Amino acid sequence: MENNNKTKWKRLEVFLEFLIFGIIVGVTEDLIAVKVVADVPITRHVVGIIVLIAIPFALLGEVLVDRIDFIEIFRKYFRKNK
Repeated sequence: MENNNKTKWKRLEVFLEFLIFGIIVGVTEDLIAVKVVADVPITRHVVGIIVLIAIPFALLGEVLVDRIDFIEIFRKYFRKNK
């Protein structure tokens, strides 16, 4: 039972690490895009909006990456095309 608990906590820890990393990368990417394309000053308000936008995409990305076996999908696709 204790080993199962450790596994769950480890999975949660990895999920949160990737989620936080995804949010940081998403915010950085969006800040660069706003600065280059919109040429507006980066204020706390702009950063706040970008963070609110980045969080759902980071969550969605983590859920998809955690649930979908992309390697198996690629294998099936390339086997079918040979």
